[in-house]
Amino acid sequence: MNESTVVDETKTENDKRHDIVIIGGGAGGIAVASSLHKRRSDLDIAIVEPAQDHFYQPGWTLVGGGVFTPEQTRRSMRSVIPSFVTWHQTAAERLLPDSRQVVLGDGSALGYRALVVAPGLEIDWQAIDGLEETLGKNGVTSNYRFDLAPYTWSLVQAMRGGKALFTQPPMPIKCAGAPQKAMYLSCYEWEKQGVLNNIDVHFHNAGGVMFGVSDFVPALDDYVQRYGIHKQFQQNLVAVDGPAQKARFRVTSEDGSEEIETDFDMLHVVPPQCAPRLVRESPLANEGGWLDLDADTLQHNRFSDVFGLGDASGTGNAKTAAAVRKQAPVVADNLVASLDGKPMPSGYPGYGACPLTVERGRVVLAEFGYGGQLQPTFPSWINQATRPTKLGWSIKAQQLPFIYWNLMLKGHEWLAKPQRRF
Repeated sequence: MNESTVVDETKTENDKRHDIVIIGGGAGGIAVASSLHKRRSDLDIAIVEPAQDHFYQPGWTLVGGGVFTPEQTRRSMRSVIPSFVTWHQTAAERLLPDSRQVVLGDGSALGYRALVVAPGLEIDWQAIDGLEETLGKNGVTSNYRFDLAPYTWSLVQAMRGGKALFTQPPMPIKCAGAPQKAMYLSCYEWEKQGVLNNIDVHFHNAGGVMFGVSDFVPALDDYVQRYGIHKQFQQNLVAVDGPAQKARFRVTSEDGSEEIETDFDMLHVVPPQCAPRLVRESPLANEGGWLDLDADTLQHNRFSDVFGLGDASGTGNAKTAAAVRKQAPVVADNLVASLDGKPMPSGYPGYGACPLTVERGRVVLAEFGYGGQLQPTFPSWINQATRPTKLGWSIKAQQLPFIYWNLMLKGHEWLAKPQRRF
């Protein structure tokens, strides 16, 4: 078992100091800690993270599709925190970059030479009226929670007819393809069971397109037609009446907005998402509340000793684990250079990946960077970048979990070498 140092905050002096303090023990925090240690093993690195469990969140779509069990996506935090890290097992309450301090939940402070902010984002379940009271019952589910993804699969298995609604909130959200991944995997199962023609499937999207990178839309539209899905754009879920099985949407058009109500037998919800309060109420936030980073170097735009990565970042990339895999080496390279007073050598091209599971066994492996520029890992003769492939499914269901647990979190930067800025 991993033997990282765990600090009991109630038994230590009020003021502590580390070379590097990392906020968050998720994918970004642990990956960047490992990448930093790989470059300079004598750095005193601390991670601030209160959670007992660490989750492979990209796997929750496959739990909801009956491919993974929930436990395949969870490990104890202690087992993944690196042994060379001091783990402050508490929440960060305030960020004070002017004094180079992080205030912890017990009121004590951590000093640092450099700060890495990677707390993820917040899912605002309360933003949809009536949602929290009915989650996990009345046919209302979401793959965006570990404990609810199995309920998605149980609903799919039990459904033989009726109306199924799948929702997508306004951007930005983590893994922008996940709302429709849940839909496609559900439809595939219903098709396999011979009941799809009895089920009225609707995709209620607060945006105006199926996917933000147009190159991938034709392949998705093929599956929309195959499964008989009704596309409902500019429709944002605002309320749920679970016992009555009714959902209310705000519909936006050029003439204004109105609210409509529809019934359902199954409702898969993706709520709005925002930066954590820790970030949005700090001096590190941009106007939208996200971490204000240089999109190329991932250094903060106003505080040179602060870097960031992951879902809390205000950069224009997709919020995915694949993005973090490419960001961590960039942050590590540039932070070490910054400590040495040298120019930052590495750039992040905005890479993100969204393996769009359009059926069980085929995936559209969407890989793209800033501005929607395609950035495929493999040449076209190996993987047809904009079409569904069996290779994409193998990568999604088999290779990426292995890469996550055994390479990315441990600082092995396979296919993640940073771009050089000079």
